[in-house]
Amino acid sequence: MLYTLCIILILVASILIILAVLVQNPKSGMAANFGASNQVMGVRQTSDFLEKFTWTMAVVIVVLSLLATLAMDRGLVARSNVELEKDANALMEKMIVEDPAPAVPQAELPASDQQPAPAAAPAE
Repeated sequence: MLYTLCIILILVASILIILAVLVQNPKSGMAANFGASNQVMGVRQTSDFLEKFTWTMAVVIVVLSLLATLAMDRGLVARSNVELEKDANALMEKMIVEDPAPAVPQAELPASDQQPAPAAAPAE
């Protein structure tokens, strides 16, 4: 139950952080040249609030992620790990048994008694 609640809250916080980032004014680039006119009538405080809100949502997402990890059902995780290990072992056995060929094709080397062909001289 707690795990599901954490996942839902992470999704809500993610949507809020996306919206907060999209609303913020860029601080660099061509728009920064016109930034002085935007600081009139309290717009500066709005950008400070949005920046603090963005950082707060980022911290909330990290904390909820850690809490969700702690709230996971240990039995379900153990069963999942056992199944993943079985699948990985089966895949490794299949690759070893069915494909004895090297993964990288080998280049054929000329015999030692043959001389390599001389390189063509560049035309002048």
